[in-house]
Amino acid sequence: MLNFLWFSNQRFACESKLLLDINLLPYVLKKTACNWVFFLIFAHKPKMMRKPIYLFLLMVPLAIQGQSVSEPPQWAKSVVWYELFVERFYNGDKSNDPTPSDINVPNQSEVPEGWSVTPWTTDWYAMEPWAKKMNKHFNEVVTFRRYGGDLEGVLQKLDYLKQLGITALYFRPLNDAPSLHKYDARSYHHIDANFGPDPVGDRKIIASENPNDPTTWQWTSADKLFLKVIDEAHKRNMKVVLDYSWNHTGIMFWAFQDILKNQEKSAYKDWYMIKLFDDPTTPSNEFAYDGWIGIQSLPEIKKVDVTTLRRVGHPYEGDILPAAKKHMYDVSRRWLAPNGNTKQGVDGYRLDVADHVGLKFWREFRKEVRSIKPDAYLVGEIWWQKWPEEFMNPAPYTGGDVFDAVMFYHVYRPARYFFAKTDFEIDAKQFKDSLVFQWNRVSPATRDAMMNVSSSADAPRLLTDFFNRSKYKKATKPGDDPSFKTGKPDRESYDRLKLYLIHAFTNYGAPHVYNGEELGMWGSDDPDDRKPLWWKEYTFEPENRNNFQPTSAAYDPVGFNAEMFEHYKKLIAIRNSKPVLVDGKFEFLTTQGKMLSYVRRDGKHKDIVVLFNLEESEKDFQVPHAQYVDLMTNKKVKGSTIKMKPYSGLVLEVVK
Repeated sequence: MLNFLWFSNQRFACESKLLLDINLLPYVLKKTACNWVFFLIFAHKPKMMRKPIYLFLLMVPLAIQGQSVSEPPQWAKSVVWYELFVERFYNGDKSNDPTPSDINVPNQSEVPEGWSVTPWTTDWYAMEPWAKKMNKHFNEVVTFRRYGGDLEGVLQKLDYLKQLGITALYFRPLNDAPSLHKYDARSYHHIDANFGPDPVGDRKIIASENPNDPTTWQWTSADKLFLKVIDEAHKRNMKVVLDYSWNHTGIMFWAFQDILKNQEKSAYKDWYMIKLFDDPTTPSNEFAYDGWIGIQSLPEIKKVDVTTLRRVGHPYEGDILPAAKKHMYDVSRRWLAPNGNTKQGVDGYRLDVADHVGLKFWREFRKEVRSIKPDAYLVGEIWWQKWPEEFMNPAPYTGGDVFDAVMFYHVYRPARYFFAKTDFEIDAKQFKDSLVFQWNRVSPATRDAMMNVSSSADAPRLLTDFFNRSKYKKATKPGDDPSFKTGKPDRESYDRLKLYLIHAFTNYGAPHVYNGEELGMWGSDDPDDRKPLWWKEYTFEPENRNNFQPTSAAYDPVGFNAEMFEHYKKLIAIRNSKPVLVDGKFEFLTTQGKMLSYVRRDGKHKDIVVLFNLEESEKDFQVPHAQYVDLMTNKKVKGSTIKMKPYSGLVLEVVK
């Protein structure tokens, strides 16, 4: 009798099964969700021997249900990401600053009387005259702020990003939208008019088109400027990835506006999750629809062919209405291959709230994107299964048929609990186990291509996260916890963060820097993580430290931090110049108490040993006997015992 024991390279995505009968093989081939299955085929000797004879190992690639299986593009593992939140990045052209009509949403987000663009260098917590008149909490009025960041500002700072060592740009949404974050699209296929040089002219062009007919689409001045940004980034050997949310639009989106006007007669009535149309024979408005997670300003695109239970934080089988899906494909093609030229287009997409969209859609979307640009990178926002305790398992999304990677917050949380001083401290062994668990959920190729996100527009800035002792992503802003500290962090927070960053740039996966972290910025969760950047050439007003506490006002000086900038620049240079940090295996050497060390080794380049002593006293670390150079200081170190001061880190490269 032949038995089959099969294993998957996705250890936590699939169970190992013992097949007692060869007739079960077709069932496994049909039902498994893994990409590769390893069959160990053996025959039993007589019972008295009680030991199997192993015959051979067969590796079978699976193409489940017609799915295409492919690995991430090779370039994705070697980049250093920079996340751009353009409205707060740099104002390079004040002539295109937003006006009240540009950001107004009738009957939902009416712009306050006297509104104007906020000066870049003012105290973040100081209320403008128009804001004071609203007589509302800071968090309610700050969403109306605009600082005028634009694509001209990005162009002017590309050389800065190049000198920093950045090799890939991730743009938060640029599509035309009234909000500062742009997830409430007015139009998917155009860049926001206020990001370009001629907002008035661009709006005329947009109004002249049939938005559902790509043959009528034109290139606005903002569109053309973004194409120039792509071109200039490519000249500097930077990749460009653009963010889209196919799950929802804003209420100003052209298709939703058509529904509001024409109700059941609208050609787009099936695009959204409409619950009830208005009855024109009554004085009241009965129109009702589902907004994303109940947010009425973000009407949700209708899901179809849903064949499994749909739950937030869990993958499900489902699709998007073909007509809406075609529009999304047309938009994707427009930016991947402008005028049919993929060299002029973006290098991939980041997909927002990806678990809210069915897997069937994502599989077909991947095929569409890869048919246009075979080395395009797709990264999904796969975050919480149960907030704030349990992350989603990325495996169902990273098997080669959906995304190349996810935003890998999963490895930051345990790192924070190890490196920062929190109420949830873990030791080196627990940190190691957490990392290994997350790494083993995906294939090595996916692990290496992960976008290792630590902070973002949806999370506290790192310095503030290290300054507070709270649970990761729970009550991480004063609106949720008035005692949450929003002022300048203490010295210990800076020192601990610098150690974490050493780990972040020597870890598996692609490092990620969020909009201004390298400038030494601090800030709690949204909205404080979206302050305008503290550029070196600007002088800022002091910032109110006690804005939410019932105490006398105290102010912190804010501005460019040379110490943090140089630390980031040094680590990025190390990452970019040492291939072993991209392709090398990760081997733990010491995981004892708060002592951690590991080596990156690939057999082709010089080994790099990374050590951290987070103990309160000096400690000796055992390392392979060799001559080393500390890549952070260029000091030489020799031997097999390394003496380390408390709260210190080293990056040692073998000399010989």
